[in-house]
Amino acid sequence: MTTRFAKACTILVAAALVATALPVVASAAGTPEQRRACRADAMKFCREFIPSVKRITACMERNVDKLSPLCRTQFK
Repeated sequence: MTTRFAKACTILVAAALVATALPVVASAAGTPEQRRACRADAMKFCREFIPSVKRITACMERNVDKLSPLCRTQFK
């Protein structure tokens, strides 16, 4: 019975960690509006860095002068 209890506790802790980490991961990728505004530019200029949000963001910042006006406003 203690092994079942330990497994259940482990699963609950893991679930809690995942639940708290998800908003951080989602916010790292930007808001839905930011993603919509920049999706085409990300594919055009930074496709090779997908799925790394950090590398895509750096690429987009390097190419800010080439971005569409709507996307460019997201980087101001």
